[in-house]
Amino acid sequence: MTGETASDREPAREEAGPRESPGIDATVRAIGAEGRATLDSALDAGRALRRLVSADLALARSALGRALAWTGVAIVFGASSWLLLMGALIALLQSFGLSWLVSISSAALLSLVVMGIAIWRVSVFFDHAGMHATRRQLSRLGLFQESDGGDDPADCESPP
Repeated sequence: MTGETASDREPAREEAGPRESPGIDATVRAIGAEGRATLDSALDAGRALRRLVSADLALARSALGRALAWTGVAIVFGASSWLLLMGALIALLQSFGLSWLVSISSAALLSLVVMGIAIWRVSVFFDHAGMHATRRQLSRLGLFQESDGGDDPADCESPP
């Protein structure tokens, strides 16, 4: 643009050595390339977060189905054990010469043990429905903050 030819610029490059600064067009291209790389990285992070949420929702959906199935087990065993085992166990224990109180207590204890196992399984599967991996990633990004339940000003740190 200034009337210099390529041969006129070569001696200037040799004199400048390694400290030669790039032209404005090269700088703009480099900034554009870095901007595209940053955008690509942000898009990749968004896709990864979307896949994480999808997987977490699939896990929650599966856990909810299993929890409902185990709830059904708890109801069936809670009701049918109470009715069936109560009568059979009481009759058996009565034939061994035990009192009514011991017979009925034994039947109730058996029903409560099976119901306790089913309740434990339900709590395990409901815990899977909590989407813990998604919550961790969102809180790392600063998009989701779980509160402890208290809005105490003493809990919040004041800036220095």
